[in-house]
Amino acid sequence: MTMEPVWVVAANVVTWRRCGEGGQELRNGTKAFRGGAKVYVLRAYWGPGGERLTALGRERHTSRWIVLDLATRHLFGFRAKQVHSPRVLERIAAHRYGGGFGTAEAAGEIAETLERYARRYRAAVSPYSPHPEHCLCHVCLTGEAHMAEAAS
Repeated sequence: MTMEPVWVVAANVVTWRRCGEGGQELRNGTKAFRGGAKVYVLRAYWGPGGERLTALGRERHTSRWIVLDLATRHLFGFRAKQVHSPRVLERIAAHRYGGGFGTAEAAGEIAETLERYARRYRAAVSPYSPHPEHCLCHVCLTGEAHMAEAAS
């Protein structure tokens, strides 16, 4: 039986993220996903402002497919993507919120919104703490910090 492709929002896990007291510690990826790993967004929690979402991706240590909730700020590069892979489609369909986002336009709008939220939440992590010299966090590597300063 062939499954129909579905439109989802894909994103990548940030390579380095700030954490710890004052945001002075750097960690690679998240506990469950490697930095740079591609994940598929199954659901976003709009009530609290898109701060968390449910994602499907390959686990850091075993490479098994897992579904879990994680902070939006740990992802970047949100984009609409049509999934054709039978293995991914099976896992999406097995999840209670599986089914995708309907159309490319709907997935694209959700991706843009999640990208905005992710930038805002990354900027809110220890906003008054200086970054260490030669910081490798996602904000410093991509220049988001300078974009935020220029916007304000």
